[in-house]
Amino acid sequence: MQRRLRIAVPYFVMGLAVIVSTGVIFETPRWAIWFLFAVLFVLLEFFAVEVNDRQFQSSSIMVVMTAGVIFAIKSDATFAMALMAAMAMLTPLDLKERRWFQPMANFGQLALSGAVAGFILDANLGLLEGTVGTTDLVRVAVASTLAAAAYVTVNNLLVHRAVRTVYPNDNLHPWSQMHVLLGGQAAMGLLGGLIGAAYLIADRPAILVLFVGVYGIGHMSLYAFSQLRASHLGAIRGFVKTLEAKDMYTRGHTERVAYFAQLIGEELAFTGTQLETVKWAALIHDLGKLAVPTELIRKKGRLDDGEYDEMKSHAHLVEEILAEVDFLQPMVDIASGHHSHYDGNGYGGRGHKEGHTPSLEACIVAVADSFDAMTSARSYRMALSQQYALAELRRHAGGQFHPDVVDAFERALAKTGRRWGARHSNDEEMARRLAEEPELTLRG
Repeated sequence: MQRRLRIAVPYFVMGLAVIVSTGVIFETPRWAIWFLFAVLFVLLEFFAVEVNDRQFQSSSIMVVMTAGVIFAIKSDATFAMALMAAMAMLTPLDLKERRWFQPMANFGQLALSGAVAGFILDANLGLLEGTVGTTDLVRVAVASTLAAAAYVTVNNLLVHRAVRTVYPNDNLHPWSQMHVLLGGQAAMGLLGGLIGAAYLIADRPAILVLFVGVYGIGHMSLYAFSQLRASHLGAIRGFVKTLEAKDMYTRGHTERVAYFAQLIGEELAFTGTQLETVKWAALIHDLGKLAVPTELIRKKGRLDDGEYDEMKSHAHLVEEILAEVDFLQPMVDIASGHHSHYDGNGYGGRGHKEGHTPSLEACIVAVADSFDAMTSARSYRMALSQQYALAELRRHAGGQFHPDVVDAFERALAKTGRRWGARHSNDEEMARRLAEEPELTLRG
């Protein structure tokens, strides 16, 4: 509640201040045309789609930029765009769950985003003195691009701050493909601005019917992106569940490895796209075990040489299993090389090159996988302590593990304040004996 209030109250007050101040300073629009665009804007925002974790987008930026160009040339755009944007503060989920925090925060961040974009349009197009011709299209395009970029930037910065403040870090996923999404929004804004200029040049209100179709096409492109992303995530979850159904000891292992990999990537200042790549690679890193006999995976004792060779094969079998899944190929390379060593030793599939240091992403998955393997119970060994696991990572840093990755992981783990593994289990051999001979625990 405190975290929500720290965002909701300042954002809402900021929105009110923006609406009141711009309403006093700038000229009001023609309300008939403003209302028409406001309805379209709110409708598109109401059906915005989730393109990243808690990040929703729609093609509404095209509508507000169309209206902004019209208002900037005919009167002023700043107040009109701020008020129009603020009208989209409610979402279907807000109504369904009777939420108050999101609408208050949305009111403020949308009002400010619209005001900033409108001010840029007023500053660049206000000198056209109420008329626009084909010779002014370049000027309109430049102004629209700048205004759209400002709208998107302010909007995303404020949303990002709100999400980071309100939601716990463990419950957040990195925003990926932001260069594509932000670029797409800026392009839609540019197109919306040109539509506004076309509307003024044609001077026929009926042409708006055609523009509505363009807005719809823009929204469908975002919907398709959202559905594609959801199908990718669904496919990965399906792979993980299939593996966990085969081996009870891997239940939760892949998610923990993905969590640790994300911690390391964040500490190394990875972008959202890089974080998503390494996280997805972590989720599929053991998928090759689907082709390994179940009795071998669940064996309590040590593996003999032949069994160990068969178990090692899972590192490249992931390539065969996912050979036809195109979107996962970069992650497959990482997963198939996560048993490669920093010094060039180790083993793996196409992600392993003897004598060469594997990719940084593969090194990250290797550290995350080894830490979770040591701090969780397996069929052949009880869980070891976090202290022991970190000591082992440091001991093999520079050989098996990338030293920078080990350092980053230790720093990131300390920041979380969480502890993993058994509290006092610091002996590998004893942990193995306890797993092979459970009766030892009864003897003390």
